[in-house]
Amino acid sequence: MTVPTARDELHRRIEAVWRIEAAKVIGAVARVVRDVGLAEDLAQEALVAALEHWPADGVPNNPGAWLMATAKNKALDWLRQRALHERKQDELGADADARGDHVVPDFSDAIDAAREDYGDDLLRLIFAACHPVLPREAQLALTLRLLGGLTTAEIARAFVVPEATIAQRIVRAKRTLADAQVPFEVPRGEALATRLTVVLEVIYLVFNEGYSATAGDHWMRPALCEEALRLGRVLAALAPGEAEVHGLVALMEIQASRTRARTDAQGRPILLLEQDRGRWDRLLIGRGLAALARAAALHDSDPGDGGPYALQAAIAACHAMARTAAETDWARIVALYGRLLEHQPSPVVELNRAVAVGMASGPAVALPFVEALAQQPQMQRYHLLHAVHGDLLVKLGRAREARQAFERAAELTGNERERTLLAERARAAAP
Repeated sequence: MTVPTARDELHRRIEAVWRIEAAKVIGAVARVVRDVGLAEDLAQEALVAALEHWPADGVPNNPGAWLMATAKNKALDWLRQRALHERKQDELGADADARGDHVVPDFSDAIDAAREDYGDDLLRLIFAACHPVLPREAQLALTLRLLGGLTTAEIARAFVVPEATIAQRIVRAKRTLADAQVPFEVPRGEALATRLTVVLEVIYLVFNEGYSATAGDHWMRPALCEEALRLGRVLAALAPGEAEVHGLVALMEIQASRTRARTDAQGRPILLLEQDRGRWDRLLIGRGLAALARAAALHDSDPGDGGPYALQAAIAACHAMARTAAETDWARIVALYGRLLEHQPSPVVELNRAVAVGMASGPAVALPFVEALAQQPQMQRYHLLHAVHGDLLVKLGRAREARQAFERAAELTGNERERTLLAERARAAAP
C-alpha cells in the first residue's frame, strides 16, 4: 500500500481548492477578456502558478483570492500584450499612418472591469456557455466543465458517451463562442425566456454533480449544490413569472434539505429510506414547498400538473412531507413519474418510476420494467440500473443474482464511496 507523501496531500488540497474556485475565477476573467476559452486557459495558468509556488511558499490564507488575483493579473498582461501588438500592427500600416486615421485600441474599459465587481459573473458565464449559437449537447458539456468543474472523463460518464466525443464538443464550443463574439451578459426580455430551458438544465446538472458526485472520494460536493441553489434563486428573481424556474428552485431546496442525513460520521452514504428524517433541514423544506406553491400558482394548477422540474419537486415533496419512510405516498409518486415521462421520455425516468412501482406494488411487479430497461444498450453501463436490479432481486430472495447485479454496479460507478457501498451490498446479498 502506497503511503501518500506531503506533496501528494498538498496537490490534493490544491485540486480541492480549484474545484471550488474554478468557476468563479473563469467567470471573472471571462468578463475581462470576453472569451470563455481564453478565460479558462488563463485560469489554468493561475492553477499552474499555484502548483509552482504553494509547495515552497505554503498555501495562502485565502487560496481562492490568490487564484483570482493571479488569473486577473494574467488577463491584464494578456490585454496589454494585445494592445502592444495592435499598436505595432498600426505602425506597420504606413499608409494609415500617413492618413492619420489609424486608431490605437483602448483597453482601459477591460482593465477597469478586471478591478471592479460587475455583478454575478457565474450567471453571465452560464448564459454565454448556453448561447443558442451552440448545439444543446455542447452547451451542457461546456457549462459542466466551466461551472461544475468536472473533468472530460466525468462529463463523458454523466452522458454515457466516449470521452473523446466530449473533448471535441468542448473544444468546438469554445472556438464557436470566440468566432461568434458572443457577448458576456445576462439577456433580458424575450431573449432570457428563450434561453432559460438549457440554463435550467445546466444548473440542475451542476446541482446533481454536487448531490451525488460522479467521481472522487466523496459522496457529495456540497459547494456545488450551494452554488447551483444560489444561481437558481438569482434566476427566480430575474424571471419571477417563469413557473419552471420556481419548480427547479423548489426541487433543489427540498433535495438539499437531506444533505446532513445522507452520510454518516465517516462520510459513508446513507440511502433515502434509511435516513434519520429528524436531520433533514426543515427550513430548506419550507422554502422548497413555498417555491413549489409559486410554480403551481403560475401554472394555475396542482403542482402535479406542472412542467418537469415542478413534477420532480412534487415527487421530492412527497418524501419531505412523510414523517417516516413507511408513510411515503408511493402511489402518488408513481403517478407523478408517469406525468414526468409525458414531458421527458427517458430511460432514467422510467427506472425511477420502476423503483416507485416496486415500493407501491411490490418487487415482482417492478422487476419486468427494470429487466426491459436493461436490454437498452445505453442503460447497460448505467450503474444505478444494476443497483436497482440488485435491490429488487434481494427482496425476491434471488441472492446469487442480486450479488452479481451489485458487483456490476460497483464496477461501473466512478465514485469511491458509492463503490464501497455497492460492494458491501453485494457481500450482504449473498455472503
